[in-house]
Amino acid sequence: MPWTQNIQTTGTISALNPEQRPQQINSVIAGKIAQWHVEDGAVVKKGDTLLRITEIKEEYLDPSQLLRVGEQISSKDASINFYQDKVNAAGSQSAALDNTKLLKLKQLENKIKQYTLIVQSDSMSFMAADNQLKIAGQQLSRQQTLYNAGLKSLTEFEQRQQGYQDAVSRKINSENKFYNSRNELLNVKIERSAIEQEYAEKILKVKGDRFTTLSDIASTRSEVAKLQNQLSNYKLRRDFYVITAPQSGQVIRAGKAGIGETVKEGDPLVEIVPLSFDAAVEIYVDPVDIPLLNSGQEVRLQFDGFPAIVFSGWPESSYGTFGGKISSIDPSISRNGKFRVWVEPVKDDKIWPEKLRYGSGAKGIALLSDVPVIYELWRKLNGFPPDYYIAKTNAEDK
Repeated sequence: MPWTQNIQTTGTISALNPEQRPQQINSVIAGKIAQWHVEDGAVVKKGDTLLRITEIKEEYLDPSQLLRVGEQISSKDASINFYQDKVNAAGSQSAALDNTKLLKLKQLENKIKQYTLIVQSDSMSFMAADNQLKIAGQQLSRQQTLYNAGLKSLTEFEQRQQGYQDAVSRKINSENKFYNSRNELLNVKIERSAIEQEYAEKILKVKGDRFTTLSDIASTRSEVAKLQNQLSNYKLRRDFYVITAPQSGQVIRAGKAGIGETVKEGDPLVEIVPLSFDAAVEIYVDPVDIPLLNSGQEVRLQFDGFPAIVFSGWPESSYGTFGGKISSIDPSISRNGKFRVWVEPVKDDKIWPEKLRYGSGAKGIALLSDVPVIYELWRKLNGFPPDYYIAKTNAEDK
């Protein structure tokens, strides 16, 4: 008689999709339970209100908190506008100073040109007076020689002396005038340098004030961004006061009870189990048997609560079992020292019962090779492992 080698193990009903597993709903913020809207065993739909909590932290107790932050943002925005007007005024003031500086410099340039011409004229007058003095000196010397020789009178000699003194006086006047005009030209040039320095300092001060104001604008905008972020956080936090169901299901356990009980961030509040899910079975296999299993391999399942007659070596003679196939095998060992194997339904086999509940027990029989009964008895008596099994895959499974 043929005997089907197999690996027998136990497991539980679960779901491959994590969204279809029991979900624990935690509190996002710290608060105080104000009102429950559900009870254990209640069936809820997605979006239904489960409970409502109130605030316990001091910085969030003000009911007008959003209004206050909005007013701060409006005040900061007004400050930015004022700073911007100040920047524009500083720009206009800098442009006005530039224009005034140019006008002043043009006036001084004209004055420099004027005094340059005066210096040139005074220089020529000084040179002419100097030449006249030289000529007068020569004439006085000749007149004195003629006077000493008795060829000229004393009156004529005194007249020549008077002319020489007049030439000396004219030379001194011309020289004084020349040096005065040259000093005036130098003073104008110094005044031009002073004007340039003065207006450069004024313009730099205005530009410095402008840059300081721009820095104030940047700082205020940063504060506005922080306040806007804070306002958004406050608005989102208020949405966390009402705890709603993330999916349809049944409430099975409330983590907190009573009104007025406080909760912390991350505390479990309630647990929901989906009413409908794509059932799968997770079984745990000993490490010694893992090399015998492959994806797509056939597994016969017996569910708790559904009667069955099982002949492990003759699966065709068993009654009340359901077909399944291995969908995946965990690559790492579990905490219980075994490897977890996921089994999903087979489309062409008997449909799994609709009343399967999440977490209920199941027994799995992984089918291996068909061997004679005598060979199987001989194998077990000698402690040999089952034959290595390679799953046959259909074209639809590829």
